[in-house]
Amino acid sequence: MEKITSVSNEKVKQTAKLQQKKYREDTGLFLIEGEKALEGAIKADFEIKLVFINEKYSFNNIPENILIEANEAVFSKISTTKTPCGIVAVARQKKYNLKDFTDKNRLVLLENIKDAGNLGTILRACKAFGIDGVLLLGDTIDLYNPKVVRASVGCFDIPVININYDEIKLFKNHKMYSTAIYKNSKPLKSVKFKEPFIVAFGSEAEGLTDNFLQNKTENIKIETTGKVESLNLASAVSVCLYESFSE
Repeated sequence: MEKITSVSNEKVKQTAKLQQKKYREDTGLFLIEGEKALEGAIKADFEIKLVFINEKYSFNNIPENILIEANEAVFSKISTTKTPCGIVAVARQKKYNLKDFTDKNRLVLLENIKDAGNLGTILRACKAFGIDGVLLLGDTIDLYNPKVVRASVGCFDIPVININYDEIKLFKNHKMYSTAIYKNSKPLKSVKFKEPFIVAFGSEAEGLTDNFLQNKTENIKIETTGKVESLNLASAVSVCLYESFSE
């Protein structure tokens, strides 16, 4: 196993650059931090390029030629957390074709989602409630942002793709549900989700935009006691997906 103790090492410098979106896009690589996240990526058949570990970890399912034992200084350089966990891996991003999604029955669409924690938590909810794939629309945070990867806790087996507004029409066979609050919005509990379907969510601040809502949708709302102004986006998604799963 290779050992690296210098932050000037080329592998260390190239790994640290993956904290930047531009470098992730240029290389098609991303960072994975933590044992559970790495295990999730391996189970989902991601190509693992490098794994930095400290002396307390050992792996039998990772080829030794990609394992690197690193010291605290190196982890401080390549990690995006204040307290590095002792495992940082470099993996290749997965690329999907849109056709892979038009044939799926249960989809979630997210428009202009900016918060990394929300997106990561939503991916966990999608896995929990049987969603087949996620469509990212508009100015949405990078799926491979390290904060998103951490928040998803290794839920890498949910296919995710970025689409544009024109490509929505390719899902003409899908029933479209939107969480836009209008007078004609139906209470969530009264909605019968019909497959294939797409459930769409917008940002917490602005909701779904008119660019999306020009598509024919059935508007749904989550009824609450009214004692809070609104639910956190990830909470709202989880509630809706639970109802769709319970149908």
